[in-house]
Amino acid sequence: MIARARILLELDEASGPASDRRVIAERVGVSEGTVYLVAKRFTESAGNVDEVIGRRKRASPPVPAKVTGDVEARVIALACTKPPEGFDRWSLRLLEKHVLLTDGLPPLDHSTIGRTLKKGGFVLI
Repeated sequence: MIARARILLELDEASGPASDRRVIAERVGVSEGTVYLVAKRFTESAGNVDEVIGRRKRASPPVPAKVTGDVEARVIALACTKPPEGFDRWSLRLLEKHVLLTDGLPPLDHSTIGRTLKKGGFVLI
């Protein structure tokens, strides 16, 4: 934020003509491209300084999370059940296979299942 504000102050022509983009970049300690992008964003925002200096808020996360609270609870509940016949205990790969067969659960990788169990404080014994 400080660097963008300093760039805008350097680009201000109220006290005279603005310096070259290269000179402003050296004074502020950023690249010439950053000076260009700040100036471009200032003109696109019709001179709204707060919009240029502040950070943009994301409308949504880049990728929706596969593991929601419901999915997490169902995976932990599955891990708490008795393992299938022929197995002494659950393994992450075995849980992965059973998650694929369970209706209403998205396909999860064994490493995702492991992180989910660890986050929930559950340990496979």
